[in-house]
Amino acid sequence: MALRERGLGDQTVELPEPWRSAAVTVVLPTYNEAANLPVIVDQLFSLPLTGLKILVADDNSPDGTGKIADELAQRYGADRMTVVHRPGKQGLGRAYVDGMVRAVDAGAEFVVQMDSDLSHSPDYLPQMLGTLLASNADVVIGSRYVSGASLAREWTWQRKALSSFANYYVRVLLRLGIRDVTAGFKLWRSSALKTIDVASVRSNGYSFQVEMNYRTIQHGLKVVELPIHFVDRAEGESKMSVKVQLESALMPFSLRRRAR
Repeated sequence: MALRERGLGDQTVELPEPWRSAAVTVVLPTYNEAANLPVIVDQLFSLPLTGLKILVADDNSPDGTGKIADELAQRYGADRMTVVHRPGKQGLGRAYVDGMVRAVDAGAEFVVQMDSDLSHSPDYLPQMLGTLLASNADVVIGSRYVSGASLAREWTWQRKALSSFANYYVRVLLRLGIRDVTAGFKLWRSSALKTIDVASVRSNGYSFQVEMNYRTIQHGLKVVELPIHFVDRAEGESKMSVKVQLESALMPFSLRRRAR
C-alpha cells in the first residue's frame, strides 16, 4: 500500500514499502557544528523513513560537537546513530570517505551525504529516494542548478557568480553532463560507491565532489539531478578556505591527467 509522506510546500511524495523501511544511512561530517547538529539530527529522525540511521564523522571539534554527538547517540540509541571520533581536522572529503566506507560495511543499502550546517533540508530525502528507485538511478543529486532549484537569498551576487562559474568551468573541462558538479547533497546506492571505489578517493573539499562525480560518469553509472532550495548556514563559520578553492580549481586537470 502506498504511503503519502511529508513533502516540501505543496509537494507530496508517494513512498511505498519496502522503500519506506529501506536501509538508509546519512553520513554527517562535522567540525564545530555544536549548534547545528542537534537540529539536523532531530529533523532526520522525524522523517517517515523507518530504516534511517545516522553516522556522524567528527574531526575532533574544539567546540564539543563530538560530545554532543555522543549524547544524541545515547538518546536515540546506538542501533540508530553512530559517532566516529576522528583524530583531527583532516578535511571534508576524508570525513566523507571514512563515513561512507563504514556505512557500506555496516550493511547500508543507500548512503546519503549532506552538510551538517542545515543548508540541505532533510525533507528532500524521501523524494530523493523515491526518484532514485523510480528512475533506477545510481545516485540522485540535490541540485542547485537545474530548473526549479534556487539559492539562498543571503548569497551575494558575487558568491552566486563564483559558484556558477566554478560549475561551468568544471563541466567544460570534464564534460560530465551534470549541472551541479560541486553539490554536496547526494543519495547513493551502496553498489555505486563500491563501483567507484570510494575508499580510494583522496581529494578534499569541493574537489571531493568533483572527483566523485567524475568517477561515477567514467563508470557509466546513472545520475539524476533533483532541484532543491539551498539555504545559507544559520550558525557557525564556513569551512571554505583558499586552499580548498585552489584544490578544487586544479582537480579537473588532475583527473584528466590520470585518465590519460
